[in-house]
Amino acid sequence: MKAFKAYDIRGIYNEDFNKDDAYKIGYFLPELLQADNILVGRDVRISSDEIFEYLAQGIIDSGANVYNIGISTTPMVYYITAKHKFAASVQITASHNSREYNGMKISRSNALPVGFDTGLDKLLEMMQTRELVIANKKGKIVDYKVKDEYVEFLRTYAQDYSDLKIAVDCSNGMAGFLIKKLLGKKPIYLFDDLDGSFPNHEPNPLIEENVADLKRTVLEEKCDIGVIFDGDADRVMFVDEKGQFISPDLIIGFMAHYFLEKENLPAARLPDGQGGQELAVLEDIRTSKAVKEYVEKLGGKMHTWRVGRAFATPKLREINGIYGGELAGHYYFRDFFYSDSGILASLIVLNLLSKFKNEGKTMSEIISGISKYANSGEINFKIEQKLEAMEALKDYFVAEEEPMEILDFDGYRIEFKDWWFNVRPSNTEPYLRLLAEADNKKILDEKLKEIKTILKKFK
Repeated sequence: MKAFKAYDIRGIYNEDFNKDDAYKIGYFLPELLQADNILVGRDVRISSDEIFEYLAQGIIDSGANVYNIGISTTPMVYYITAKHKFAASVQITASHNSREYNGMKISRSNALPVGFDTGLDKLLEMMQTRELVIANKKGKIVDYKVKDEYVEFLRTYAQDYSDLKIAVDCSNGMAGFLIKKLLGKKPIYLFDDLDGSFPNHEPNPLIEENVADLKRTVLEEKCDIGVIFDGDADRVMFVDEKGQFISPDLIIGFMAHYFLEKENLPAARLPDGQGGQELAVLEDIRTSKAVKEYVEKLGGKMHTWRVGRAFATPKLREINGIYGGELAGHYYFRDFFYSDSGILASLIVLNLLSKFKNEGKTMSEIISGISKYANSGEINFKIEQKLEAMEALKDYFVAEEEPMEILDFDGYRIEFKDWWFNVRPSNTEPYLRLLAEADNKKILDEKLKEIKTILKKFK
């Protein structure tokens, strides 16, 4: 089934998967995760109600119970999974994808993600090879009201933002379900009505055209910051007061002021094996070199790892990290069960900006103090021979220059004296994803020209 991906189940509904598949997922999931009770939430996509109906029926027919929290953000499901000690949960969502998509994000105990290598492969095999036998004692649906509890948790981070002028784009997605309870009426809200047909723009803030309304509003209304969420509110991105989109990896550095200047508790510290202690922070393999330099200047210890929640959440737990982030706008927090939350991340950013504004600093000024290299952003090359192309890039540049470091997980990140690049294959599409960064634009342009020349051979 094409909907089973590396990190979750996702595809065009009624093409890549359908209601019968949803039923089978529900039927076999309790056995896979050894769960008698399964927490289920859903977004407002047009197909979400039908998927819930069939998923829930499958769970019930297997003899397990459905704890239905109804409409929810994905991070709300993570929080309740861990806080209420569920052995399994499902959020019905396709996150940032367009309206015809839907899917499921599955978690196990402690809200640890279930990816293809950690259970979805077995679930698919069960669906394809096992018979369905309805349990003698069916389960039941329990209406589980937890929204107020989750809002109260988020309120412990929220401050008074009356000194800030804020524009918030909810993308017609799940952020609109909660955000006004935290920020109040003062911000300028764009597309905050829940509408799973996404009539205004696709719920993917990484696509430039989807941020156009927010940028325009920030400039016209002279806002201090613009905030934009994806469809299920597990990601967030920002626009500065000049209407410039902020690369999400730079926000990892920005957040260091909150966590590293604030965290001095012994519980936050992890022995580094040298008799000292470290405050661990996690970045993905695509993150600007400037972020590590900035975080470590403030006393953190940066750890680099693979892209995606399926890898980031367990890794942050392993290193006892305080927080971490990704280029795609996911931010993970130890105090959020090592999971990601777009709304929680936005509150932390707004808290910091309020402090900096009182010191006379703008968002663009702070970010310019973090970002100091020329960066290409992620570029996609349509290539079928992805692994061969990756090896060709590595072999060429390692022969040309002496690398300072080679990371060989999630593709390659190869660092040289004045530049570096990451090349990694897409898990689901015939794309090779490349990002390069250099000390200045002249070097970056030269290296990108060399890279493109090599990759032309594989088109």
